[in-house]
Amino acid sequence: MAINPSVQVVVLNWRTPDMSLVAAEAALREIEGLDGGVTIVDNGSDDGSFEKMQTEAEARGWLADGRVAVLQSGWNGGFGAGNNHGIRQGLPDGRRPDLVYLLNSDAIPQPGAIRVLRDYLVAHPAVGLACSRLRGTDGAPHLTAFRFPSAAGEFEAASRSGPVTRLLRDKVVAMPQPPISGRVDWSAGASMMIRSEVLDRIGLFDEGFFLYFEETDLCRRAAMAGWETHYVVESEVEHIGSASTGMKTWKRAPDYWYDSRRRYFEKHHGRGGALWATAAVLGGSALWGLRCLLQRRRTELPPGHLSHLTRHALRRQPLPVHVDKGQP
Repeated sequence: MAINPSVQVVVLNWRTPDMSLVAAEAALREIEGLDGGVTIVDNGSDDGSFEKMQTEAEARGWLADGRVAVLQSGWNGGFGAGNNHGIRQGLPDGRRPDLVYLLNSDAIPQPGAIRVLRDYLVAHPAVGLACSRLRGTDGAPHLTAFRFPSAAGEFEAASRSGPVTRLLRDKVVAMPQPPISGRVDWSAGASMMIRSEVLDRIGLFDEGFFLYFEETDLCRRAAMAGWETHYVVESEVEHIGSASTGMKTWKRAPDYWYDSRRRYFEKHHGRGGALWATAAVLGGSALWGLRCLLQRRRTELPPGHLSHLTRHALRRQPLPVHVDKGQP
């Protein structure tokens, strides 16, 4: 890799134009002095977001200096599809970047955050993806360092049992906050830098995932191809979280979450493995339910969660496996 690799920042917008502009402005500040640019993609918001961001970018002089491009994807294909659209365009001046940096519209890179990720990838040639340490606006850390999902991990999470967690501690998906930078299985795509050569080899995001599990899948495909994913604590990003999805107000997960979960397990563990993972959730939930019954407390499971999970898992039609084959 070049000593001064070029960086394309991709900010994906869906009906949060003001946030996206703030994120883009922070990214521009942080890539000052670097070879790079910012691509803002409106993911089919159909609410005037694209026009507002384009007008504001022009008024701020971002378009004239060639460091920002504002694009319209044309439809809301989800997180992966929207980011793929931006990645395919390359830098605002048309060049292919050495590194692609994905930044959520509700994420604000703190001083040095982007440069730290770039320098980390330059210094660690075996690392294909580098992700930031996220914190909330209140300063509280967000748990974004993870192991790959497995049936054992599904059982541990559903059982909510200390003894089970201790027994399966190496399978717990959400890892404790890493104190130093290093390897993880996967991390959140809210602030993720990827080598373009990794995407050339494994393809872009699988657009069969509308939302959720797409970055898990990407990191797993990278690992299968020999590339590591690292969590970089020196790169800090403030993250509001769920600004576009409204996840914090969900009473239960939408259908696309169940579809994405099934897609991930079937893709990487086969149909039998996916069914086994669902059985593990049901078994763990039964253990948790028994405990709640004995303690006369509510399970606090979302209404209909287990029935929706089972129904999606038992659907007969196979999910098509679509993986973008890379950049042109």
